Amino acid sequence: MQTDTVGGWLDELASESSTPGGGAAAAMNAAVGAALISMVCNLTIGRPKYASYESELTQALSEAEELRSAAVRLAGDDTEAFGAVIAAYKLAKTTETEKQARTAAIQHALVGAADVPLRTAELAAQVIALSRRILPGSNTNVLSDVAVAASSAQAALTAAAVNVEVNLAALADETQREIVRGRLSTALTSATEAEAVVAEVRERIAK
Repeated sequence: MQTDTVGGWLDELASESSTPGGGAAAAMNAAVGAALISMVCNLTIGRPKYASYESELTQALSEAEELRSAAVRLAGDDTEAFGAVIAAYKLAKTTETEKQARTAAIQHALVGAADVPLRTAELAAQVIALSRRILPGSNTNVLSDVAVAASSAQAALTAAAVNVEVNLAALADETQREIVRGRLSTALTSATEAEAVVAEVRERIAK
């Protein structure tokens, strides 16, 4: 991802170009969730009231920073993976040899195109887990941001899952499809955890 500003990236997303697209947007939603976790940790660490949670939040901050960087990289990887699929579909198909080579190239590219959003889904699940971990000791002044972090990650998870599924639909290798489906299914279980985090925050805010 080469844009220097959020606005510039959104302009790119809104353009007639097919990249960046939904897969990159999913990754950026995960990055937003991770960034919010970092913010909450930064606004809690060092405050005497939350001293008993200092170690947990310091570790969570480190993990959130790593996840945010990884998510941004995945946004760029998604653009590259989609480009590889498009390039494969554009290969010559005049002769039987060319057709076979094109089919093989497409299938290879689809594996990569499914892998990036799958990794995004798994990363989003990690962000959701972090939101749960920091919730008990988070600064109450930014408690709502924990819910937004979980919600952003849940959106990333759902969006990434759709992008995995659209690539799996064209993937011929059933063994590979089952492996990917299994990993995706595991990641998707985190969606209910995100909802639980949001519900708990809203309940605590209402008191």
